[in-house]
Amino acid sequence: MNHVYRFLFIVLFLLSQNSNAQRIKLFNQKDLKSWYAFGEEKGKVNHAAELFSVEDNIIRMYGPKAGYLISEQSFKNFKLTVEFRWNTDTKFAKKSNNKNSGVMYLVPAETPDVLWPKGIQFQIKEGATGDFVLLQEVTLNINGTKTEPGKSVVTKRFIDAEKAIGAWNKLEVTSKNGVITQKLNGKLVNKGTESSVTEGRILLQYEGFPIDFRKVNIKKCK
Repeated sequence: MNHVYRFLFIVLFLLSQNSNAQRIKLFNQKDLKSWYAFGEEKGKVNHAAELFSVEDNIIRMYGPKAGYLISEQSFKNFKLTVEFRWNTDTKFAKKSNNKNSGVMYLVPAETPDVLWPKGIQFQIKEGATGDFVLLQEVTLNINGTKTEPGKSVVTKRFIDAEKAIGAWNKLEVTSKNGVITQKLNGKLVNKGTESSVTEGRILLQYEGFPIDFRKVNIKKCK
């Protein structure tokens, strides 16, 4: 019997190691290594800490100008998970009172740095979190109908699933062979197929209201 337990332990250990090997921590909870920043005023900033900071294992995005963090690495066929919350502490400078932000993905490596670049956005916005925002001519097939290409095309979420202001939320994006699903706090909030972009970088948006991000992880899908 001891041999059986030992064998099962080894199998479970190997499965765990394989699963962990496939998961990439895009944010190491210490600094902004493997990201660069883009600011409304400064443009591209290779040393991302010039625009945004890390404090208590959290990415803190705030200030008088809009901008973003973008991963240096591109991904295809993946599951992305990100935790976020609105930061209402008055000590943090802000550009706007509108709670508006987002996590973009499938931002092509060759696309220029602008506010906002080509890709798909998981909208984070008070009263609209979970919407698709298709930027710079990106298209999806939603319920059998292809979206019209445009600068910024919104496809509304199925349901509301955001927690109260100040609480941590968990979003999940799965992109596999052109099929995109968005989940918020475990609930399916949007889905599309036949995406016109299938590979690209990950981007965290700051649009004017302070927001925190943590546990930014990606796992490659087979």
